[in-house]
Amino acid sequence: MATIMALATFLAALLAGALPFWFRPSAEQQLLRWMTGLAAGFLIASALVVALPEGFDLVLSHSGDSHGSWLPSPAASAGLAVLLGFLTMMALEALGLGHDVHEEHHGQADHVHHQPASGGGSLALILVVGLSFHALTDGLAIGTAAATGKLSLSLPLLLGVTMHKMPAAFSLAAFSLHERESRGRAMVDLLIFSSATPLALLTSSWLLVDVDAAWLGLVVLFSAGTFLYVATVDVLPNVHHAGTRRQALLQVLLGASVIVVMKLSSGWIGGHSALH
Repeated sequence: MATIMALATFLAALLAGALPFWFRPSAEQQLLRWMTGLAAGFLIASALVVALPEGFDLVLSHSGDSHGSWLPSPAASAGLAVLLGFLTMMALEALGLGHDVHEEHHGQADHVHHQPASGGGSLALILVVGLSFHALTDGLAIGTAAATGKLSLSLPLLLGVTMHKMPAAFSLAAFSLHERESRGRAMVDLLIFSSATPLALLTSSWLLVDVDAAWLGLVVLFSAGTFLYVATVDVLPNVHHAGTRRQALLQVLLGASVIVVMKLSSGWIGGHSALH
């Protein structure tokens, strides 16, 4: 099952990243805005409706056994894991290695036909490193969920992460095409980014399969914190802009609704069926 999920994340990023190779720049921004808004809704709901309840349940229900007795205060530890995930993403952004590194360059990509590329591809390299680093944390989130053996946790997180990767891949390809001035090198950038999440997913699902449930819960909660940060950063600029605020609200509501329906339909997605 982990292999199928890894393949899904790879193909979703690769296909979304291929769109700028065919779309005109004038059409890119509207499509990217919709993809980003929907992805924010998926991530917010994945964090609040799926990852937080499941993570707290794993931590609290296993804190009293012999494997979870190391937690001095299970509830506080769970809350700190969420906070740490949020602050980690904020720190990465401040260091220029977070997911939002691509936002700094959207304006430049808009002028692909008006301005020459600059920096010999150095900005594209920074973009690939920053987005791929964050993609690794996405893979950790899904891999940890897979290690718990719960489809009710794994599938919504898979959908949320996959939807988030699509606008990131789209943005990466659009900027790399402009900065590299080479379709071949831009495709290499896209392949590197598309491979990061599947690699982390497969590695973490294999390494964490025998880890104590309380530890898995803390990692899931850490991931929830990263989701909340990413979704907030993605959607707030459009919410604050008078021309896009209603559209942003609609996009988030649509994305969140899908995750809520999936969670409420736990019987359809297998409930707590084992993944292994």
